[in-house]
Amino acid sequence: MIKVSETAKQKVVSLMTESGFDANTDYVRVGVKSGGCSGLSYELDFDKSIGDTDKMFEDNAVRIIVDKKSFLYLVGTTLEYSGGLNGKGFVFNNPNAQRTCGCGESFSL
Repeated sequence: MIKVSETAKQKVVSLMTESGFDANTDYVRVGVKSGGCSGLSYELDFDKSIGDTDKMFEDNAVRIIVDKKSFLYLVGTTLEYSGGLNGKGFVFNNPNAQRTCGCGESFSL
């Protein structure tokens, strides 16, 4: 399960609309790929369809899809959005990450 904070929900809906997606019918695709300073990095994109091996979750009226491999790394993660003075962007609060880099965009297990 992946959770979505209220601030992240508001930003996701806004970005989806700007990009021609509909938050009521389309998905936020969350994934993990090799790379980044800590070994793994997060991916965030929009998608109109769900694949055969994707897992789908809905939290706070946001529909999230995750590929099977990435799901193992993301169980229990909360997607948040920070718009403070230290920078803007989505933040992944991942309880599975043992180490994260300073920018918060990569992690290791």
